[in-house]
Amino acid sequence: MATGDPLEAGSYPYSQRVVYLNLAGRLCWLFLRITWSFGVLLRSNIVRDSKTMLLGLSDGCLYSISWKGEFGGAFSIGSQGSDSNSDSLLSYSVGNGLVSGVASATLASDDKFSTKAAIIQLELCTLSKLLFVLNSDGQLLVCSVNKKGLKYTESIKAEQKLDGDAVCASVASEQQILAVGTRKGTVDLYDVSQSISLLRTVSLHDWGYSADYTGPVSNIAWTPDNSAFAVGWKSRGLAVWSVSGCRLMSTVRQIGLSSTSSPKINPNQDCKYEPLMSGTSAIQWDEYGYRLFATEEASCDRVLAFSFGRCCLNRGVSGKTYVRQVMYGEDRLLMVQAEDTDDLKLLHLKLPVSYITQNWPVQHVAASEDGQYLAAAGLHGLILYDVRFKKWRVFGDVSQEQQIHCKGLLWLGKIVVICNYIETSDTYELLFYPRYHLDRSSLLCRKVLLGKPMVMDVYQDYILVSYLPFIIHVYHVKIYGELTPSSKADLQLSTVRELSIMTAKSHPAAMRFVPDQHPRERDLDNESVSSDLSDREPSRCLILRGNGELSLLDLVDGRERELTDSVELFWVTCGQSEEKTNLVEEVSWLDYGHRGMQVWYPSQGDDPFMQEDFLQLDPELEFDREVYPLGLLPNVGVVVGVSQRMSFSASAEFPSFEPTPQAQTILHCLLRHLLQRDKNEEALLLAQLSAEKPHFSHCLEWLLFTVFDAEISRLFEDCFQRRWYRTAACYILVIAKLEGPAVSQYCALRLLQATLDESLYDLAGELVCEVLAEIWKRN
Repeated sequence: MATGDPLEAGSYPYSQRVVYLNLAGRLCWLFLRITWSFGVLLRSNIVRDSKTMLLGLSDGCLYSISWKGEFGGAFSIGSQGSDSNSDSLLSYSVGNGLVSGVASATLASDDKFSTKAAIIQLELCTLSKLLFVLNSDGQLLVCSVNKKGLKYTESIKAEQKLDGDAVCASVASEQQILAVGTRKGTVDLYDVSQSISLLRTVSLHDWGYSADYTGPVSNIAWTPDNSAFAVGWKSRGLAVWSVSGCRLMSTVRQIGLSSTSSPKINPNQDCKYEPLMSGTSAIQWDEYGYRLFATEEASCDRVLAFSFGRCCLNRGVSGKTYVRQVMYGEDRLLMVQAEDTDDLKLLHLKLPVSYITQNWPVQHVAASEDGQYLAAAGLHGLILYDVRFKKWRVFGDVSQEQQIHCKGLLWLGKIVVICNYIETSDTYELLFYPRYHLDRSSLLCRKVLLGKPMVMDVYQDYILVSYLPFIIHVYHVKIYGELTPSSKADLQLSTVRELSIMTAKSHPAAMRFVPDQHPRERDLDNESVSSDLSDREPSRCLILRGNGELSLLDLVDGRERELTDSVELFWVTCGQSEEKTNLVEEVSWLDYGHRGMQVWYPSQGDDPFMQEDFLQLDPELEFDREVYPLGLLPNVGVVVGVSQRMSFSASAEFPSFEPTPQAQTILHCLLRHLLQRDKNEEALLLAQLSAEKPHFSHCLEWLLFTVFDAEISRLFEDCFQRRWYRTAACYILVIAKLEGPAVSQYCALRLLQATLDESLYDLAGELVCEVLAEIWKRN
């Protein structure tokens, strides 16, 4: 939409009633203007449900209009109805000659929540039945709404008032999180699922930017799937955070040294190359969350578009990517090449033009268990990529391709499983295709589902499917024959478990089978294993809900045990790899959230999952807040993440934002876990397997200082009592750094006297020349 004057929200020619701003064919904003008979132009904010629309007015009232064109009238917030005889109407003549207010009475204001300030923004969370009303004085009202909808205006009551520093707000309905921008340039995240509670605050303050540089927050926009949100500032810049607080992207370049992976400012670059240097006036995500559109305060005549890659979040009905770390954009796959963890690279695989032009954009991606094949699906059909031979495979018959509306992908060994939506009958089905041939003639099995699947998972030859409200089906897959191009195998599904769980909690966003890490004695008998199928069937699974709650579900009796909260991602690691070089087999699972990366271990015992002390957390890992984890490399013992980098070109006006993979080792956590449980042989074996890995020496150093930090004085005392004087001498400098020079001097003098008593003159000389000299120099 191009006009001669800059666009300004709420300011339009008087001849227009409704104005749509359309970017690339997508509806982005809707503004409504009503001119009242007394000549006052009210710039209103709008919120709506399926039947009613509410407008926020400049006098602090709300105005109700149905989608049928019925004007319900204005009413105050946070008030109680009075007797109808004393009611007076808030009557406004609208531009079409109708008089509003004939069906609604004026409500007496409650002093606690009454305000004359204009309503500048309305937000509705349908899941929590809450209406958020932001006034021009910075007050944010939290109002309850009738469960039947906005039509029942008498039920809209103010329940709580937040501080008076808010300038904008945006709610993520699926996550039930409210993001509030402030004048200080910070964004406060509130949990609105039960009670209104502050989760965390994000800003650019840790990069050295205060509100004096960025100005107040001007706008906030959540991605369509509510996994991340963009923040624009009035005076300078734009940034994107994940829901747990990981900074994914920023146009403002770092001036501090708080993070080694954050984009740092280049002194040779002029600040004019920074986009949105004059502030952000408006931001909007596209329909799929691949592009973020932004306009600058100083130049609203052009729109900037930022392209984003999406991570395989292992949620919903798409499968996990365990060995192969993959991201995807609207027309490509981004695969991490991890042959050398010191030099990770991101390979861009553009989908063939013949496929993506007809089925744009990419919507689902899954990697096979061995990482050798990638499956991707757009609006229709499916395409496979052979990583080893670098070849694509598609349906040969385009008509067959167009009949597939993929809603999810799984890999079952050499078989790709498609969750297909049949539009004509409004039903869902599972389609099983061999990876060597995509054609109806090669279809191995077609399974009609009970309804729309919300969550799916696969482990070995078991498939889990979950439906609303909380119904779980577990299927066992049996293959007869060989999966080869020359012969067609027969695949059969049998239902081995059905659960219908009654719970007040929301439906899971992700579920993953948890294999037993310690097989029972009867499992060691191969004949018993082959005769009793249930011995290999996973009996538990992890559940992640949209609000970040992680729990463990027993698939036998349906009991659910809460583990932790504020989790964004998790990876089940036990039983996922049969290779001898798997370094993370001792770990049950890992999770990532606001607390950082956490490693979970089982306890010792016959049934570690049933023990109360099963859930043993490793201390928080030092995981960079600008690195977003993608997954694990089990054979190397590292977590692979991605962060933003900037590159500059003399021919380009703005810098390029490049996703850059990075590796974070967890070997020191695994070694400490084994040593603390007296598993010395296992720790030695793990160290031997890891000795050639790039991060091994760094892990040993990290592990050593972790031990020192906890009990360095006791270690020195043990060596001193055992007369291991040379080892004890190595602790002196560490004690000086961790516990201070006074303690280290005392230990050094004791050690010097002991070495003289034992006639260890060489060691005594070293203590005098090096250790004591260093301590005295520090003093």
